[in-house]
Amino acid sequence: MEPGPTAARVGRAEFAALGGLAVVRTTDPEAIEHAAEAVRAEVAAIDKACSRFRDDSDLSRVNADAGQPVEVGALFAEALAAALWAARITDGDVDPLCGASVRALGYDVDFADLVTGPAAGSVAGPVRTAVARAEARWTAVIWDATRSTVRIPAGTALDFGATAKALAADRAAGRAAAAAGCGVLVSLSGDIAVCGPAPEGGWRVRVTDDHRSGEEVPGQTVVITEGGLATSSTTVRAWQIWSEETASQRITVHHIVDPRTGRPTDGAWRTASVASASCLDANVAATASIVRGHAAADWLARMRVPARLVHVDGSVVTVGGWPTDPVTAAAPAISALPQFAEVTGAAGVADVTGTADVTGTADPGGGG
Repeated sequence: MEPGPTAARVGRAEFAALGGLAVVRTTDPEAIEHAAEAVRAEVAAIDKACSRFRDDSDLSRVNADAGQPVEVGALFAEALAAALWAARITDGDVDPLCGASVRALGYDVDFADLVTGPAAGSVAGPVRTAVARAEARWTAVIWDATRSTVRIPAGTALDFGATAKALAADRAAGRAAAAAGCGVLVSLSGDIAVCGPAPEGGWRVRVTDDHRSGEEVPGQTVVITEGGLATSSTTVRAWQIWSEETASQRITVHHIVDPRTGRPTDGAWRTASVASASCLDANVAATASIVRGHAAADWLARMRVPARLVHVDGSVVTVGGWPTDPVTAAAPAISALPQFAEVTGAAGVADVTGTADVTGTADPGGGG
């Protein structure tokens, strides 16, 4: 999703962030540098805490010492809380303990290196095979709030791909709005959060399979004034690996893994876009929708979560009050956004890691 032009004059800055592009907009053009500086700081912090691609991150240290308790910082603890909350409210469809599966599929380097590096597309590259069903699920994660330690089962790995960037967008938007003293939109590779008063006419956002696409590709332009907007898609972060059935054939895989099989999803939807009270809420719902397949439409509709689902054949289904008007000149607004924890009846993110020695949730022993 790409922020589009608005009716009012706004400030804009963009820079590389988290393996993609960060876009910052402010309702006061003069405040853009203050906002951008705040977003850069937040992005640097989340990268240091949660990146899979740097050895000094808290996440990499936890994965490297799987089976042992590892002390972590406050931001990682917040990101872990968000990831476990996501697993809980989606019944495990969004599972942070899928890191080993993602790595087995070849996604163990930054995505740009995965598709353009020395081994990309080369028959001489390393053979990758799909991972078998994971033995451990998110309820096996142990968080000790008293000692600020995390322990995951030996042989497993955490991956916050479905939550950390969205959490960063929410945090960055709040931090940027405070620094700039005006309304702000933050997009981190299409994960969008807004904070403060919107500009006249609202924030226009182009919704497509790929957030980098423009008006010329199929999609829809909508207007938001609050909350967050996120898209999950199987078409953008995709690459080739050797087939496990035959070493002479390469197959295309993507980054959204079904935790129950350890393999990339192959369901009904290629893309899911969701609007909710926060970017984190939206991205969790969007990712879960890809994993759930056909059942996602009824699930979202029951919760009245606005969503746009694109079938693998390109047909579009909208639910939960998402506008159906495809005309970009009169972009429809999405408003009255639900908070995901409220409509699911689940605990909020802050409640998930609220007690010591917890297995996956704030209730000792956890649940699925």
